[in-house]
Amino acid sequence: MAQELKTTERRAPSKLDGGEPTRSRPVFAPRTDIYETEDNVVVLVDMPGVASEGVDITLEKRTLAIRGYATDEQHDNYRQIYAEYGAGNYERVFTLSEDIDRDSIEASQKNGVLRLVLPKVAPAKARKIKLKMA
Repeated sequence: MAQELKTTERRAPSKLDGGEPTRSRPVFAPRTDIYETEDNVVVLVDMPGVASEGVDITLEKRTLAIRGYATDEQHDNYRQIYAEYGAGNYERVFTLSEDIDRDSIEASQKNGVLRLVLPKVAPAKARKIKLKMA
């Protein structure tokens, strides 16, 4: 199951969707962990600095796109002298398996980590079909 959840190849910072950039910022592929339980596939996406209103999750056919738009953090009365974290936005795209119930996907965010719960489709159960008299 988890093997069927495929990621797109990592890209260098680029324009979103191949169109014109709306923000002049780099786009990063966020670090992602994927776990599988008996009933779900759980995707954890690290997007520090992204508020809940800056998260955009879209599902089109089997393609799940996750985008995060980080805001620049301004600190009053401080002058930054060193930074290891570069400001930018996030983008990650996954191709979902047919075994995922696309209507029941849930998303939540806490402490800069986006959590997606992708429920698996219940297996079809065998049933007896009655013959109707015509």
